[in-house]
Amino acid sequence: MREIESKSGYAPANGIKLYYEIFGTGKPLVLIHGGGSSGFSDFEETVKRLHDQYQLILIDLQNHGRSDHRSSAETFEQDAKDILAVLDFLSIGKASFFGFSNGATTLLKFATMYPDKVEKLIAASGNTKREGLLDGFFESMEASTINDMPPFLKENFMKLNPDPEKFRNMYEKDSQRMIHFQDFDAESLTRLTCPVFLLGGDQDVVKTTHLAAMQQQIPAARLLILPANHGNYMMADFNGDVNVELIDFTLKQVQQFLESK
Repeated sequence: MREIESKSGYAPANGIKLYYEIFGTGKPLVLIHGGGSSGFSDFEETVKRLHDQYQLILIDLQNHGRSDHRSSAETFEQDAKDILAVLDFLSIGKASFFGFSNGATTLLKFATMYPDKVEKLIAASGNTKREGLLDGFFESMEASTINDMPPFLKENFMKLNPDPEKFRNMYEKDSQRMIHFQDFDAESLTRLTCPVFLLGGDQDVVKTTHLAAMQQQIPAARLLILPANHGNYMMADFNGDVNVELIDFTLKQVQQFLESK
């Protein structure tokens, strides 16, 4: 995989530095990972399939991957501001975006804050309301500890940033943001001006009814529900297994959305 040519670096972002990687050339497609993960970890399969068609820009958000940490609470608004700072650093005025899980939620927030920056948006397994997540999700989050962190997420973090205290900071900031998740403004989705492609699994953490409701609220939205759990339609599952045919199908739909008029 690493034989695909890439370049990487650190961009200043509101007082810290964020790590980024760029694969391919062409129209820019910015990839934003989910909670506890990193850009390449969530989008390796996307890079494999789309690096010949687009300039793929992977960003590790605050407290994640190789990026710097903050002691302040994480917010989706801050992540949106940080993404904008990276784009400004890279002299990218407008791009399409593809986010997974918290990354999708961040990008839905980004599109409401900076509509002129977004060409098209793919939001995979994102949510905008507390009731949009499975019943019992928040109670489970409040009861969990750092020891409950999925092993593959811890292994990925420690490989990129082998600092136990930073791992703890990431876990605490991520979990507290979700425990205290606040619904998006009721009208925010109706104000989105860019085409949006919503993705999710039929056994996802995000309820399919929530995804359907979002599709109804967003003026130019499409929705695809896949036979999958939280993300294995676009990446390896929790055991590291890759469903090649399913991911091929998903990313073919993503490409068709990006190329559609």
